[in-house]
Amino acid sequence: MSLQFAARPAIMARMHRIAVVNMKGGVGKTTTAVHLAAGLAGGGARTLLVDADPQGNIGHAFGVHRDRTMRDLLLGEASLDDVIVRGVRDHLDIIPSTPASFALDAQLAGAPQRETILSRRLRGLHGYDAVVIDSSPAMSLLTYNALLCANDVVVPVGMDGMAIVGARQTLDGIHEIRDLWPERRLDLLAVLPIAVNATNATRAAYEALEDDQEMREHLYRPGIRQCIDVTYALTQRQTIWEYAPRSRAADDFTAFVRFVVDRAARELRADTPAIEKAQTVV
Repeated sequence: MSLQFAARPAIMARMHRIAVVNMKGGVGKTTTAVHLAAGLAGGGARTLLVDADPQGNIGHAFGVHRDRTMRDLLLGEASLDDVIVRGVRDHLDIIPSTPASFALDAQLAGAPQRETILSRRLRGLHGYDAVVIDSSPAMSLLTYNALLCANDVVVPVGMDGMAIVGARQTLDGIHEIRDLWPERRLDLLAVLPIAVNATNATRAAYEALEDDQEMREHLYRPGIRQCIDVTYALTQRQTIWEYAPRSRAADDFTAFVRFVVDRAARELRADTPAIEKAQTVV
């Protein structure tokens, strides 16, 4: 799979870490994480997709199994090389999870700085341009680890009231993390509407999103339109570009990946003077 734009030149100056988070389940987090990671990889960016959800849907989506998983990595029982499944797609590797990770909250109860274990485990990671982290629909230990490992956050939101409440709760959690760990950069990249259609429910959902100032400022329009091909694609363990490359969802996810790449390019341009100044001083 190759998309018609180059992702790597825009983001290769630094490793971008993006968490996909919403406290509400069933809003398309895994679908978004899979297609963001696969889209970046399709644009040439070397991408690692990390499953921080004990349901383990990333492994199911790609039809892969690994004896060593996220649980073993966080417990220190396996190395990065042990848990990374390489070559799932061109330029795309994954770290899978399984329901065994549900016990991590208890197993790591006495661990020092347990909220930052994932960040520390990935400290030696190299060779990637982007890391995309899927998360569980709860502010669990794994979700804290995902957010404290990330630099940017994408919040998928379904077109219903409860999903919007979940998005607001998620943003409140992000603010709490910023307060507790002020030295860590954690920016809201986008609030991403999922399963958008022409119904009154979608219009009402957009109005609710627009009423929230923070979500309005980061709202990605037009979102991802409702498309049954996405469900069929994941059932067949394919991305939307592999299953239905001419579908509306393929067009929409391509546009969103391009948005993420363009945002990374703008950040790079903004940071370049400061980087050059620092290099001059050195």
